[in-house]
Amino acid sequence: MAARDIKSLTLKELEEVLNNLGEKSFHAQQVFSWIYQKAVADFAAMSDLPLGLRRVLKENFYIRGLKLRKRLKAGDRTQKFLLQLTDRNLLEAVIIPAEGRVTGCISTQAGCKFACCFCASGLLGFKRNLTATEMLDEVLYLKDYAPQKRLTHIVFMGTGEPFDNYDELLKAVRTINSPQGLNIGSRRMTISTCGIIPGIKKLAEENLQVELSVSLHAGDDKTRSLIMPINKKYHLKELIAACRYYIAQTNRQITFEYILIKDINSDLQNAINLSKILRSLKLCKVNVIPCNPVKELKVEPPEQEEILSFRKHLLKSGLNVTLRTPRGEDIEAACGQLRLRYEK
Repeated sequence: MAARDIKSLTLKELEEVLNNLGEKSFHAQQVFSWIYQKAVADFAAMSDLPLGLRRVLKENFYIRGLKLRKRLKAGDRTQKFLLQLTDRNLLEAVIIPAEGRVTGCISTQAGCKFACCFCASGLLGFKRNLTATEMLDEVLYLKDYAPQKRLTHIVFMGTGEPFDNYDELLKAVRTINSPQGLNIGSRRMTISTCGIIPGIKKLAEENLQVELSVSLHAGDDKTRSLIMPINKKYHLKELIAACRYYIAQTNRQITFEYILIKDINSDLQNAINLSKILRSLKLCKVNVIPCNPVKELKVEPPEQEEILSFRKHLLKSGLNVTLRTPRGEDIEAACGQLRLRYEK
């Protein structure tokens, strides 16, 4: 029988497996601690387990299913990883260190079907959804290379649309949050969506305290449809209504991501349009981000003066605004860029 990824088992399921093997069920908690807290990738290193159990585990299970193909480190200490799945598809994950926190950016799909004009992830098309265990593999790989081998925050903002892989996403979130898993608080996890309305409404009913981020990037349907084809299915009016529902159900703030792209969505009129549609929301903030240049997509950030003018108008409109500095530009850290170099 082929070996199985042990991370596909819950703690209770692993206890049952050990009982069936004639082993003590309490060893399951030790195995979980080695895998998730200590990020150990080899059963042989689990020194407090009986030798016989370590051999049995190695015969029947594996811990890591991804292979590291490439690791890049930027001058700002951002690290980007190209990881290979068992079927040889590639995905990306990123470590983003900042003062007081280390964030792991996780992919939820191999490739992407949503073709946003600023994102390299969709240039090679959609391959498949990732399993929850593959997402956990990403987190564990990042933990290996993080400062002090510790991640404080997780963002599902890598390749793919998280709500297009909803069930596996939620399985991963629950294991990352679990005290027996990675024990990262739900408020330290962010799920980012391009605007999948059913996913937003479904998450509102989950009773989870994860953060929600919506990639908006325009304040009118014409511009947003040009940037993000998903807007042709879920128009802005419907999307904002779903966000209003989410806030009412959860009493939680939504972050709207707004990537500034020169000559497309960065002038004053776009700022005016954005402020108009967001002013009605009780709990929201806007994260303004100058785009990372992507040669294949022919997108560039606007000049600094236009960036500051855009931000100034949003602030004057009463919105909560942050201006984020792009990270990892010297290693092409924008979504999909590293994978593009190796698959094209």
